[in-house]
Amino acid sequence: MRRRGTDQVRRVLIVQTAYLGDVILATPLIRAAKTLWPEAEVDFLCIPQTAGLLEGHPLLSRLFVHDKRRALRGLADFLPTAFALRQRHYDVALVPHPSLRSALLVAFAGAAVRVGFDRNAGRWLYTHVVPYEKEKHEVERNLRLLDPFGGFPGPVRPELFPSEQDRLRVQQLLEGMPGDFVAVAPGSVWPTKRWLPEGFAQVCRWLAERHDLGCVLIGGVDDRELAERVAKLAGGAAVSLAGKLTPLQSAEVVRRARALVTNDTAPLHMASAVGTPVVAIFGPTVPEFGFGPYAVPNRIAQLDLSCRPCAPHGGKRCPLGTFACMRDLSAERVYDLVVQLLEEVKTEHGLA
Repeated sequence: MRRRGTDQVRRVLIVQTAYLGDVILATPLIRAAKTLWPEAEVDFLCIPQTAGLLEGHPLLSRLFVHDKRRALRGLADFLPTAFALRQRHYDVALVPHPSLRSALLVAFAGAAVRVGFDRNAGRWLYTHVVPYEKEKHEVERNLRLLDPFGGFPGPVRPELFPSEQDRLRVQQLLEGMPGDFVAVAPGSVWPTKRWLPEGFAQVCRWLAERHDLGCVLIGGVDDRELAERVAKLAGGAAVSLAGKLTPLQSAEVVRRARALVTNDTAPLHMASAVGTPVVAIFGPTVPEFGFGPYAVPNRIAQLDLSCRPCAPHGGKRCPLGTFACMRDLSAERVYDLVVQLLEEVKTEHGLA
C-alpha cells in the first residue's frame, strides 16, 4: 500500500488494551501517526487501569476506555464500545495488542484499513498484517504497524505528559527530601520479577551514606506493603510514595530523579518516556525480549544462568524452586551499576 495522503486519512485509532508498560511503549505510534497524517485525529483505546497515563496527551483527540473484563461477560459489554468506535468512521486502525477481542473491536468499528501483527489472534480480521520481529525493541516493533503506509523512519521515543497538577502534587510529596534522589520501583505484578527487598534497601542505604542521595520508592496500591518494607529495611534512607501516586505522578517522580532502579516492569518504561537514566533488574526475563530501556542511558543488572530466560512475562514461582536469578544478584552489583550510570551521566553533562 502506498502512503495515504493527509486528505485521505482523517481519523486513526490505536488499540492497546494491555497494561501500563505496554501502553507507554505504544505511545510512539501516536506521534508517528500525527507525523504521517498531520491533519488527522488520533484516538486511543485502552483499559481503565491505564487510561490515566494518556490524560492530557496533546496529540490525542479522544481516549476510549474499554473494560475488557466486563466485556468477557457478553455482547452487552462489548457492543457499546464497538458502536462508539463505529461512529468515528476510522480510516486506519493500528493494533499492537494481540488479542482476538482487539481484532473484533476494530472490525466491528468498520475501520477501512486495519493493521496488526502476524502473531495476533484474529489476524484474518485485519486488512494488513506485519511481521512481529522478536529481535527488535517493542517500540520499533510497534512502529512496523505503519509499514503498509510506507513505514516510519523514526526513531520516536515513548512520551508521557504529567499535568501542572501532577507536578504540584509531586512537589508537595517530595518536600523535605534531599535535592537529589534516586527513584526505586521494587514491585511487579509477577512475583519472580521482584528483586529482594533486602537488596533494594541495601542499595538505598549505600546511596545515602556514600553519595548523600535519598531514595523515593514508587509503585501502585498493590506495591505499598512491599515498598514500606523496603523503606523500613533502609533505615531512613528511603521514603515510600507507593500507592499515593497516579501513573502520571509516578512518571513525574521518575522525571525528577537522578536515576531509576527498577525491576522489569512499567516504571522502567516511564524512565524511557521522561528521559531518566535507568538501572533495570532482569531475572526470569531478558532485555532481548524487546522490553528493556529505550533511548536513555542505562545499565542492566542480571546474571548469566543457563535457566534464563524461563518465561516471557515472569511467573508466580521459580520453575526450579531456587529463584537464583534474583537471590544470587548481589546488592553490591546493583549498587556498582547505579554508581557507574550516575558517573556516566555526570561526565556527559560536563559535571565531572
